[in-house]
Amino acid sequence: MKIRNFLLAGAACAAVSVPGVAVAQGAGASDANVIVVTANKREENLNDVGLTITAISGEALKERKLTSLSDVASVVPGLAFAPSNTGTPILTLRGVGFNESSLGVYPAVSVYIDQIPLNFPALASHAAFDLERIEALKGPQGTLFGQNSTGGAINYIAAKPTDTLQVGGDISYGRFNTIEGNAFISGPLSDSVRGRVAVTGLNGDDWQYSSTRDDKNGGQSYVAGRLLLDVDVSDNVKLNFNVNGWRDKSQPQAQQLVGIRVQNWSAEREALHDFYRNPSVLWSYGNPRIADWSTLAADPGTVTSSDFGFAGQGDPVAMANWGKTNFDPFANRRMWQAAMRADVELGGGMTLTSQTSYAHYKQNQGVDGDGMAYVTYDLEKNDGYIKTFNQELRLSNDPTSRIRWMLGGNYEKSTTFEDQGLRYFDNTSHDSSLFYINYSGVTNKQKIENWAVFGNLEFDVTEELTLKAAARYTDSTNKNALCSYTSENGNVNKLFNFFPTDDFTQATYGAAFQGDPTLPDYTPNPFTGGEPGVFTPIAPDGCYTLNYDGVPGEVFRGNLSEDNVSWRVGIDYKISPDVLVYTNVSRGYKAGSFPTLAAASFVALEPVTQESVTAFEGGFKASLANRAVQLNAAAFYMDYKDKQIRGRLLDPVFGGLETLVNIPKSRIYGAEADVTINPTQGLTLSGAVTYLNSKIKTSPAAPYNYNVLGQADDFAGDPLPFTPKLSATFNLDYRHELENGGAPFFGVTVSTRSKSDSQPGARRMEYLEGCQLDTSGDPVCFLPDGVTNPFALKGWTTVDARLGYEAPDGAWKVMLWGKNIFNTYYWTNVISSADSAARFAGMPATYGVTFGFNFR
Repeated sequence: MKIRNFLLAGAACAAVSVPGVAVAQGAGASDANVIVVTANKREENLNDVGLTITAISGEALKERKLTSLSDVASVVPGLAFAPSNTGTPILTLRGVGFNESSLGVYPAVSVYIDQIPLNFPALASHAAFDLERIEALKGPQGTLFGQNSTGGAINYIAAKPTDTLQVGGDISYGRFNTIEGNAFISGPLSDSVRGRVAVTGLNGDDWQYSSTRDDKNGGQSYVAGRLLLDVDVSDNVKLNFNVNGWRDKSQPQAQQLVGIRVQNWSAEREALHDFYRNPSVLWSYGNPRIADWSTLAADPGTVTSSDFGFAGQGDPVAMANWGKTNFDPFANRRMWQAAMRADVELGGGMTLTSQTSYAHYKQNQGVDGDGMAYVTYDLEKNDGYIKTFNQELRLSNDPTSRIRWMLGGNYEKSTTFEDQGLRYFDNTSHDSSLFYINYSGVTNKQKIENWAVFGNLEFDVTEELTLKAAARYTDSTNKNALCSYTSENGNVNKLFNFFPTDDFTQATYGAAFQGDPTLPDYTPNPFTGGEPGVFTPIAPDGCYTLNYDGVPGEVFRGNLSEDNVSWRVGIDYKISPDVLVYTNVSRGYKAGSFPTLAAASFVALEPVTQESVTAFEGGFKASLANRAVQLNAAAFYMDYKDKQIRGRLLDPVFGGLETLVNIPKSRIYGAEADVTINPTQGLTLSGAVTYLNSKIKTSPAAPYNYNVLGQADDFAGDPLPFTPKLSATFNLDYRHELENGGAPFFGVTVSTRSKSDSQPGARRMEYLEGCQLDTSGDPVCFLPDGVTNPFALKGWTTVDARLGYEAPDGAWKVMLWGKNIFNTYYWTNVISSADSAARFAGMPATYGVTFGFNFR
């Protein structure tokens, strides 16, 4: 009863409280009634679909220069984008997301191109070009789109091959010497075959500069392409082929240092790491372009002046760089995908649809992870690949029938591999007591297999009332092999070879996890008391992580086998042909994952198990004032169980280490609304707003209850990460049609987000309390002036604008544009490393000119 009253009240409140904000459902179209979406895997009028959907037209995407996931998230209220230190994008929709940076993890918001899955977040980096529209489906979408869509699904709809020859494109020049180009050619190849080729590319200079030296970073360079073929084999058999791919060599964005909190301190460390005492020169002071990163650096624990005698004698440059490693950030990421869809009309209104796809992704990159020139947390190597095969087969009846049904099945087989090498010879783990450890590597290979069967049913009880039900059974298996290793001079193997030779492991490591019911029975270390026993010391490339018996040298092998049933029931009721009221109750699941983590113990490598979201939603869609006004609103409540986050575990060797953690219970409720108004010819006003309220109800149990500062904590009552209470957009577009058919136009888009947290419990943390002390008794913790909570994401508002002219029949177009024109300083994520915290700043003001053309 309470949930029902909440939904009705929330929908009513949202309907009357929309303050003219932006990107409504179908933004960019003059008549919302004609917008077609494929949320139910068939084409339907947007206003006839009892789901909350934001649809953005391809023309709006072009005019607003929305070319990336971060751009799309900025104009879809409730959708948040956050970068990670490995380049894996993090999407959160209505507060449901997964803040994990490993390459081979499933998202909570799934992404598709024409219903073809881009299973892993990295695959979706460059799909937003030559599109007909984007559909953002909100709430669990597990019944038709599968698990890993607990937050929702984003479906890119590519522009299709045409029946007549069409050629078009555009070229832009903007700030930071950025050149961007798009082009397509489309048309018939024969009476039964149509094709379309589209390409996009961008090249730009560095936009960041170092706070400590004359150096720049952030140059962008990528190219992407897509080939589509539509083949009419017969009147009853249609084939669609899609081959697409991209390569991105853009330099990874450097982070901005925003806090230093040393984990360990000693007199020796004080001598080696005196820079920790005076970090003020490293702060960015609110300038989005100021950052810092490592370049050439030498390990002070293994390279001394005597080393210069070994090589480079007589060559000052060679001698200066002897023993140094180049940490300058770099990336080379590439992906290709091939897919085929077949639609076979079987007669009697039934259609058999098959979708087959294969994608291959590979990356080689090096990333600075601490926002400093010092090497305290730098991914010297972050390589990996993804290979994924997907097959869906479904059977459906006539979509105009009174009873509409769909039955189908899915199969996925994926292999992911990641090889990370973390350097940290400037952080405070690097001293003689720990053998000058300075390099921790990890390889993680996963073999994933999923299969599912699903069904969907809609029944028109009357012309006004429709009942809906759907369910999907999924079986998932994930087998991984993970090995933490070191380099020749990384020295971690020396430290771990030492542990089993005395009672360190039993006294320190064993006691830390004794009696934890989530772990296998603990067996005392056989080497306690200094007896070496039967033990083969591990080499640098050996697996150093201690197993459950406290012995190094073993590969961690996990086997995560899970199954679940996603479901949805709902009611749609048409009060009139122009007003739809709907309510849905659904449950979705996200598969469990293994972390890619170099850790001291098998404990930290345990996977998180699957999470579930049970969602209650009610809303309406109304076309008013002779369809000059489109008003939509919804309210929702989501019961979240075992939410997966990147949390903390107190590692007995490395201190506070990030790992994957399940939050037992949490909840989210909220409301959203959008409106599109066409008050006069050529003028379109649109706005959208989303309100979220999230709370952790039950905190993880020990030993997974540590916060980002490495302190045991109780997160109950804290909000979930990346859940701003308010997000909104406003958009104004005006076109004036001239007598000759040409049209000047202009537009403004305003996007706003309220504050949120990047880490659980962030707003309660006292960063400067409980700090380590130096030999003088002074705390070794620092924050920039005005910063009290380095892990907070402050609220922000950005404004984009455009002004242009389109020639008659759209033959050509010229446009001046600006994004974040008031140069608002904001940041989208804060990353914690060993001794510091650093931000990812949003892009500063960018502006330029675009010239486009079309031949039809």
